[in-house]
Amino acid sequence: MRMRMLAGSGLVGAALLVTAGWQARGAAPAMPAAASAPPLARVVAAEGRVVAYPGAEVKVGAERAGRLVRVVVQEGQSVHRGDLLAEIESEELRASLAEARAHVAEMEAEARLADLARERRRQLFQDKIVAVHDLDQATRDLEIALARRETAGATVARYEAQLRKSRILAPISGTVTLRRVDAGQTVEAGDAAFTIADLSRLRIEGEAHEADAGVVAIGAPVIISAEGFPGRAWRGRVEEVPDSVTLRRLKPQDPSRPTDTRILAVKVAFSEPTPLKLGTTVELKIDPAPVP
Repeated sequence: MRMRMLAGSGLVGAALLVTAGWQARGAAPAMPAAASAPPLARVVAAEGRVVAYPGAEVKVGAERAGRLVRVVVQEGQSVHRGDLLAEIESEELRASLAEARAHVAEMEAEARLADLARERRRQLFQDKIVAVHDLDQATRDLEIALARRETAGATVARYEAQLRKSRILAPISGTVTLRRVDAGQTVEAGDAAFTIADLSRLRIEGEAHEADAGVVAIGAPVIISAEGFPGRAWRGRVEEVPDSVTLRRLKPQDPSRPTDTRILAVKVAFSEPTPLKLGTTVELKIDPAPVP
């Protein structure tokens, strides 16, 4: 019995020695490490506003001061480039233009007479009937008449330009989205009178948090929704991403959110027709670029 106990103790001791040897050599088998899951890309939430593309929305102003005698368009009306929007009183200007044109005709007659007189003096000079001084005088009279004709013509051009400024014309084709004036109103040069927008050229100016600047990429798909259209959404895509962040311009819909944060101003193009109107505030969900 004692011999068996000693034999068992010997086996246990041998096992302990083998285990200690493995630990001393650092060769003990290690458990395989769990594979780390790749980071998931989060959806970037942003706010935005429907705007027109650059050049697709213009404010039209009066180019000269005066009283509006008529306004021929209403808000919501479609116009083409060059269409008349309003007209400034110009009766006095038209009278001045007519007078200037009559003066041009007078100067042209004087120039023709001076040209004939010079030609006669030239013939007489060649026949040695008059002195060279007389020819020089006739030449000078012709040059003065021609200069006066040019001056009169410049006056006509000036009145014509002022008369053109009496007509407020549409600089682009689009829709009159805002009318600020009425007939009988007096305007000053530079006063904004109308806003015209090409409503077929709309996109979204979005504001994402600056922390998402590294994952928003050009071409990223976007889901667009608006508070006035519950349960509806439209597709878009990121078409411009700036190289820097700026201060927030849009007032956040959540009043608890700070207004002085820095944002990434992204531009989003619509991928399908929408009923969203110019100026509508929208919410954006941007599918970011995969995280490396």
